[in-house]
Amino acid sequence: MKLILASKSGVRKKILDDNGIDSDVIVSNVDEDEVKTSLLNEGADPLIISKNLAEIKSIKVSSKNPDRVVLGADSVISLNNELINKPKSRNEAFDILKKLNNSKHYLISSVCISKNGAMIWNHTDSSELKMKNLTDEQLLNYLNKIKTETLLAYGVYQVEAEGLRLFEYIKGDHNSIMGLPIKDIINYINKYKK
Repeated sequence: MKLILASKSGVRKKILDDNGIDSDVIVSNVDEDEVKTSLLNEGADPLIISKNLAEIKSIKVSSKNPDRVVLGADSVISLNNELINKPKSRNEAFDILKKLNNSKHYLISSVCISKNGAMIWNHTDSSELKMKNLTDEQLLNYLNKIKTETLLAYGVYQVEAEGLRLFEYIKGDHNSIMGLPIKDIINYINKYKK
């Protein structure tokens, strides 16, 4: 089975490739900010926002590619049940790191599989992360090592690289933290094939 990955994330594509799952990439081009604003106005928490975004991306691509199985995904940061968005500038990235500094927060990764424009399976995984208590200088040194386009595309920390050093501890599945709870996806695909 060849999936369509409704995500431009190179990390998600690599996770699928590394696990022997063949996939084409078709980006959904969903306006995430618009969806988040709408859901926040309705009182949705970060978990609901993550699930909804994964579903919207998956269904949008699925409806244009009938008979193909489409995987949509989304990851959000939740700090005290408050949604932490991707930064829109380096200054905003610094402010986000200051907010997360010395704090426990959750990285919520949701996936949705659709076919013929309808959801057929979804899953959400939550990982607990605690940032070290770092000085402003340490935070700035970290940010200076990351390209701006990477920062704006993937958020304030890249756990697969320099970002790992920011944390006191990380509790959760590594692939899920990277954006794709692959074990659960593989379990579903194996059942789906039968």
